[in-house]
Amino acid sequence: MATIRDVSKLAGVSVATVSRVLNRKGYVGEKTEQNVLAAMKALKFRPDHTARSLAGKGSSTVGLMIPDILNPFFPEVARAIEDVASASGFNVMLCNTVGSMDKERRYLDMLASKRVDGIIIASYTIQPERLLDFMDDIPVVLIDNPLPDYPLISIACNNRDGAALAVRHLLEEGCVKIGHIRGPLQVTAAHERSLGYEEACGSAPWFVPSLIAQGNFHIEDGQRAMLELIERHPDLDGVFAGNDLMAIGALQALYKLGIQVPEQVKVIGFDGVALNMSVPALTTVAQPIYSIGALAMELLLRLIRGESAERKVYELDAKLLIRETTRKLR
Repeated sequence: MATIRDVSKLAGVSVATVSRVLNRKGYVGEKTEQNVLAAMKALKFRPDHTARSLAGKGSSTVGLMIPDILNPFFPEVARAIEDVASASGFNVMLCNTVGSMDKERRYLDMLASKRVDGIIIASYTIQPERLLDFMDDIPVVLIDNPLPDYPLISIACNNRDGAALAVRHLLEEGCVKIGHIRGPLQVTAAHERSLGYEEACGSAPWFVPSLIAQGNFHIEDGQRAMLELIERHPDLDGVFAGNDLMAIGALQALYKLGIQVPEQVKVIGFDGVALNMSVPALTTVAQPIYSIGALAMELLLRLIRGESAERKVYELDAKLLIRETTRKLR
């Protein structure tokens, strides 16, 4: 069965554009609309009326729980989810938990009472046992925090391979002592990225555990951790930060110390969200953020229809985006 993403790919437009054609909302150029309609016809695509009718038993609404609306990763995920949801006649109810387990519990209770048709959860602290209580009545899909020991569908980036890609890039650029600012201890993605770092440089003669500094995915954590690393290892010449926000914090700390980037210390982040947030421009390992959100919503729609997913864990590949914090570019 063709999906809205299949249509967008064949027509060479975004999912949002296909959604506007389907719902006849917003401006779409005549030629673009013709391309979308032709793609629908070629793929024998039909709007998801089945999901709409099933939604009549609930609220035509899905819940989206995220831990931090200020982290640029999550608004991009939310945009993709809303695009796909809208194309199938669903609304999205956003719940910002700020990483609070108490808020998560209250939001889950609220979403259940509102009879939402499904829930997408991006959470670092969610209790799997709590989710199992909902699954008989409300389908659940997880983002960025796989729980393979539980019968839950999840979508994430291949964090370990992406981290190794980051470290190899620093080594190829001539770094001989690379530190790591890791994310929260309880977060699966942060753990996987730290493992990728250790696999890429753990056997190097210069590696010691004190090259890893603890962070919490925020800019201020990057600043503090960077200062710690420089104090411990003044000869440090490369840093892999567990996300882009901490990488920006590291850049700010290096600037205050008068250390030049990339001449003295090269910095690389992870996520691909900080395109215009730093000077010099940040090299990063970019997740396919929009694709993660779109796939999450498509899988949730499948579960709402009573269909099964092909597997429990979906991993998407990241790619290296080389910018000015690791290489002087013209």
